Amino acid sequence: MNYKLNIGSELPEFELKDQNNKTRTSEEFRGKKSLVIYFYPKDETPGCTLEAKGFRDSYEDFLKHDCEVIGISIDSVESHADFCNNHNLPFVLLSDEGGRVAKKFGVSKSMFGLISGRETFVFNKEGILINKFSHQLFASKHVKEALDALESEKVL
Repeated sequence: MNYKLNIGSELPEFELKDQNNKTRTSEEFRGKKSLVIYFYPKDETPGCTLEAKGFRDSYEDFLKHDCEVIGISIDSVESHADFCNNHNLPFVLLSDEGGRVAKKFGVSKSMFGLISGRETFVFNKEGILINKFSHQLFASKHVKEALDALESEKVL
């Protein structure tokens, strides 16, 4: 079943392996930190690498907002480990082989339904969705939009 998250929706429960083969769950973040979860199509592709490097280069800014960044794709744990090592990524990458968590978030397929979509979700500390966006071709916009969402949450 495909869900569709709207502003005000709660963070869906998930349990996935990270790049170090450690099981990570949504519950370890809820109530503790804001959370940016970005779904991307594939490790080591030009757009996805640009997006990951953008989150890497702005990671300190996310930490200043008491926010954790999580990237999710259908790639394997091993692929994520290589991707993190190749680009010095300081944040968590989760392996969603089969795409069941992407379905919980309502992430659309792109490119004629052949590859996973590129969507970013921003949750506050209580696990409530405060912003979401999808720019299939403009991967670099996701970092700025996520930071802008966190900044506007801070002034509310």
